[in-house]
Amino acid sequence: MTWEPELAELAHRKELAARLGGAERVARLRASGRRTVRERLDDLLDDGSFAEVGSVAGTASYSDDGELASFVPASIVAGSGRVDGRRVVVTGDDFTVKGGAANLQLVAKQVDVERRALAERVPVVRLLDGTGGGGTVESLEEFGRTYVPFNPGWDAMVELLSSVPVVTAALGPVAGLGAVRLVTSHVSVMVRELSQVFVAGPAVVEAGMGESLDKEELGGWRVAARAGTVDLVADSEDEALGLVRQVLSYLPANAWQLPPVVPCDDPEGRREESLRSLVPRSRRSPYDVRALMRSVFDEGSVLELGRLHAGGTVTALARLGGRPVAVLAGDPTVYGGGMTAAGADKQARLVDLADTFRLPVVHLVDQPGFVIGSASEAAAVVRHGARALSAVEQTRVPWASVLVRRCFGVAGAGHRPLGRWSYRVAWPSGDWGSLPIEGGLEVAFKRLLESSPDAAALKEEIAGRLEAVRSPFRTAESYLVEEVVDPADTRPLLCAWAAAAYDVLPTLPAGPVGRGLRP
Repeated sequence: MTWEPELAELAHRKELAARLGGAERVARLRASGRRTVRERLDDLLDDGSFAEVGSVAGTASYSDDGELASFVPASIVAGSGRVDGRRVVVTGDDFTVKGGAANLQLVAKQVDVERRALAERVPVVRLLDGTGGGGTVESLEEFGRTYVPFNPGWDAMVELLSSVPVVTAALGPVAGLGAVRLVTSHVSVMVRELSQVFVAGPAVVEAGMGESLDKEELGGWRVAARAGTVDLVADSEDEALGLVRQVLSYLPANAWQLPPVVPCDDPEGRREESLRSLVPRSRRSPYDVRALMRSVFDEGSVLELGRLHAGGTVTALARLGGRPVAVLAGDPTVYGGGMTAAGADKQARLVDLADTFRLPVVHLVDQPGFVIGSASEAAAVVRHGARALSAVEQTRVPWASVLVRRCFGVAGAGHRPLGRWSYRVAWPSGDWGSLPIEGGLEVAFKRLLESSPDAAALKEEIAGRLEAVRSPFRTAESYLVEEVVDPADTRPLLCAWAAAAYDVLPTLPAGPVGRGLRP
């Protein structure tokens, strides 16, 4: 006697599961420009590496004699595989089954594989396309009851953020719990014109709020990227999956391991003469901070996060001599690079990510201070800014600051952790203090100027005196800045620092810090 009948039934059930939601729904999905969940997994993972879990989980009906009459697979495909040779746990929504909504019983598959990632200490990749929640209102009739809301596996989702990299891609409309799963990750990606992200979709918004919006207007890439809901925007599904792979390449498998160092063809001693003229002599003139980043870090290694959100604060992942680092910078073309409430939160998220996975931080400093005015006060810039400065102070990873130009006020003072040593150099264009002379002179000398018969001439005289002591060399004379360097030497100096930093990383405590990244 053999088990041939059972093996035949297993093969039959797997064949039914491979049909997803049926030929008609698959055709509709492809007509919308999207691919099926299994096609996406094939594209993301190394060939032949996917090991599925719960392949025959789903909803079945049976005939009177107990034979399988119909079968609809679970709306979640899950398992493990490899990305560029590194093992990951992966989940993918199947939009062809109930729009990707998770059956309350079958959501256990999603939770189980993410708990597996915690146990095995491997990264998590989520491919989202649907609500990812507990079903629709229609399901109430199906179950004959309702339930008190809960977020399945929320404890594991939060714990993941302090333990293993979590990278999530929205590859279609993502709403409700699906949207929460998207942002509860270290880095998130969406596709231009193909995916949308919202708490509730257009029909629900119109019924509840009276707003009539289409999916793009409500949660398309322009809205989500500018709001900071997502970190990266791709032009296609292929590019989105490529970005997932790229993000993972900077990060270790878990918080117990070190970031992966890769071979580098870009010479660590490369000097960039163009940096000598990058910063204009006119302090009111901006410059291209991204040109600076391209010049300093390994060629092709800069991956900017949140480009369209809080533009005055620039955050990125990059490499120095093949060694991954986190990058902070100010963009002088947006509020002069000043810190806004949104920019402070953006900075804190990157710092949390760096500290979780022991990424050394490079800060290219051009910080004129908190952005002032009624809009900033209404946004509680000082509270958000204090949170960002606290995140910097709480870091344990090696830190390097390059004072490129301005460094003023409380926000400027947070350019590095204060309570421990960090590497710091300044360019000759460095300009610092409690307030810029241009804005502080009128306040400091208000009474004197008001009583002068020629206030304009007196103001010019005072400005000239102050300008004489503004030189960074005066600061260096008193060792209030450690070294003034030739901008052309910035890459060699940072590469040498990064090599020393990676010698130090193994001595830092392995494993999760007190808490991981907060969404």
